[in-house]
Amino acid sequence: MEDPYSNEPQRHPALHTSSLRPYNAEPPSALLVDSFITPTALFYVRNHLPVPDVDEKSYELEISGVGIKSTTLTLEDIKKFPKHSVTACIQCAGNRRSEMNQVKQVKGLEWGSAAIGNATWSGARLYDVLTSLGLKEDDPRVRHIQFDGLDTDVTNVPYGASIPVEKGMDPRGDVLLAYEMNGEPLTRDHGFPIRVIVPGTVGARNVKWLGSIVVAEEESLSHWQQNDYKGFSPSVDWHNVDFKTASAIQELPITSVIGEPTSGASLRLDKGKIKLKGYAFSGGGHQVVRVDITADKGQSWHTAQLIQEPTRPPRHWGWTLWTADIPVDPKASQVEFWVKAVDNSYNTQPESFSHIWNLRGVLNNAYHRVKVNIIK
Repeated sequence: MEDPYSNEPQRHPALHTSSLRPYNAEPPSALLVDSFITPTALFYVRNHLPVPDVDEKSYELEISGVGIKSTTLTLEDIKKFPKHSVTACIQCAGNRRSEMNQVKQVKGLEWGSAAIGNATWSGARLYDVLTSLGLKEDDPRVRHIQFDGLDTDVTNVPYGASIPVEKGMDPRGDVLLAYEMNGEPLTRDHGFPIRVIVPGTVGARNVKWLGSIVVAEEESLSHWQQNDYKGFSPSVDWHNVDFKTASAIQELPITSVIGEPTSGASLRLDKGKIKLKGYAFSGGGHQVVRVDITADKGQSWHTAQLIQEPTRPPRHWGWTLWTADIPVDPKASQVEFWVKAVDNSYNTQPESFSHIWNLRGVLNNAYHRVKVNIIK
């Protein structure tokens, strides 16, 4: 029997691998916060199944469903639609899962804090494609837009997900059938030749290697929509979980991370201070308006300088990078920094993972904490 992983693409050696089959990896956090636009080679990779090898010349996208003329589009057909570009942050639902595991072990990849990236995506708007096929924005029968990928398991079942029609058919929602990432054709790991980009929405709905779109009255019935990527109470565990009782994750909560320095680093003070760098992001097009850092467990807070695009909510799809020079007690031999972010709706992060623990280890947005040693 042929090995389904025998034709995987080459990957950057700096990526930290969480699993080989399927391949999942993230860059070092210090590299992640060096650039506002994440280089494609250093963008985290989240694959659920073997990477398909798609021939762009024979590629076809099937589109069907309620209130729409069924059709099949080639890559060239999709490129005939007006080309749009958006800078959007994509984040895995399990980003920072390793921190949640410190409270109680969960099931899932042991992600650090770099299963996230910010890129410029270009392609045709889903809105333009679907309206060209006759779909009306206010068709009362339509509730979800389903996507299936060309990546399949051993039983030939594809990866699938869906988004609410309110997002997919919002002309300001900027959902793309993307064929470029950072000005170049998509790489195989990131969905060549076409992937869905759903700005402000969890990575699991940004289906790669797109094979079909179905305009529907119901959510995708795929495993990843119905029995994964959902959040639960800390009191729910695998013995009493009922996935039907929880909504599928769409927009992500606000989060922030200290990318540099990393925990365990040994540093010298520079004029009594230590420089921190990091990222912050809030889903749903919310804009990060403040990042706060403390070096004394919340007795005093310092406000970071923000680096972000000038786009306005509800279309603030990219992340925010930040820097801060934090004063440290010169007598200290060790210091622990905490960070939290605030968005334009004044959503902020919980202090502890213990109250947001969930069995799948998703939605990990408690304060990020980094402990460093001070060199005298």
